[in-house]
Amino acid sequence: MNSRFVSVVIVAVLLISIQPLQAQTNYAVTTFGTLGGSASSAISITNNGLISGFSFLPGDQTVVATIFQNGKPVPLGTLGGPNSGVEWPNHNARAVVGIAETADLDPLNEDWSCAHNAAFFPTVTHHICLGFVWQNGVMDPLPTLGGINGYAAGANDVGQVVGWAETPVHDSSCTFPQVLQFQAALWGPKPGQVQPLLPLEGDPDSAATAINNKGQVVGISGICENAVGDLSAMHAVLWENGTVTYLGNLGVDAWDTPTAINNHGQVVGFTETTDGTFHGFYWSRFAGGMQDLKPLPGDAFSFAYAINDLGMVVGQSIGPNGSTAVIWKNSVPVDLNCLTVPGSLHLIYANDINNDGRITGQARDPDQGQAPGFLATPQPGVNHCSAGSAVPRSNAGVAMPQHIATMLQRSGAWTRIVGTR
Repeated sequence: MNSRFVSVVIVAVLLISIQPLQAQTNYAVTTFGTLGGSASSAISITNNGLISGFSFLPGDQTVVATIFQNGKPVPLGTLGGPNSGVEWPNHNARAVVGIAETADLDPLNEDWSCAHNAAFFPTVTHHICLGFVWQNGVMDPLPTLGGINGYAAGANDVGQVVGWAETPVHDSSCTFPQVLQFQAALWGPKPGQVQPLLPLEGDPDSAATAINNKGQVVGISGICENAVGDLSAMHAVLWENGTVTYLGNLGVDAWDTPTAINNHGQVVGFTETTDGTFHGFYWSRFAGGMQDLKPLPGDAFSFAYAINDLGMVVGQSIGPNGSTAVIWKNSVPVDLNCLTVPGSLHLIYANDINNDGRITGQARDPDQGQAPGFLATPQPGVNHCSAGSAVPRSNAGVAMPQHIATMLQRSGAWTRIVGTR
């Protein structure tokens, strides 16, 4: 539904709470296959239906950014190096933003955010990684902030792109092999434009993950460390009108990571909790601080990845029986697999949702031995699970976005998940 047709009353309600679905919804699921590897993922969907993500190539040692057209992944190429990918929801209706390796090696031999411990790419190649904008069949690199590497995460319809990039500063808070400081970057709207978004006072480093059409930007502020989560994400923050605002936490100053912001300024993401698990969160100025988006009953971990302009939030719940895609209704998680047409593949995680309610993410196909990207399209239907229960997840496994898996491994939480299976 186009937001300009939403009534003033509905807009006012949106600004103060996460909205339930207006009617019972079912979903027809389409899967996209891969480019020869074992997995692909539909990471992002725009309001006009542009779907982007990544797919592994044969052997699973290389991944490339893709768009999904006519039910199939279409490779976008790289900047000359082995790997590329779209790893965060980005919402420019005509362009795709992501990360790609160049043909050149990093002279400082850093792992950088793209490949540290296989956070976003499957192997560490030590190639320079840069953010890119792909449009009209051409992939163009984005400049850094004077350093070597860069990373593009989010985009808006105004033509602005956000992410993070290295500066020339040798940062003493970095952990080897990371050397250079990095800061949140805002590119555009004109080609070649780039400016830093400074961290909270006292923090040396920052990174931006998402931007809305009003130019509000969310991301993280902390120390350099390995340039992937943990204490690099000590603080979840919002940048607007030249100021940076701390969004709070759920008890721990680590891994506090916003993943999306809608055009009403509502923010979702994930953060570490006091019991050592990770939960999704919701934040708005009218919500009284950061709100806990809990996992499904019986699960320990949840991650919120996207929110649309209707306040619909999607993500993932993880527990002893594996992973499942979820949608939160009034902050209560619902297994998305309870709302799919019976016989659909198991949906592992939901990574984005547009204003029409179409959802993208990754599914599991045990017969083919693959985990393909999916599109779930809403249609009238009924919940085919009993109240409060979820569909069986036997053989569903524990699968999630690669950077989430790396995060859990680094934090020690991964052993808690797999150890209970």
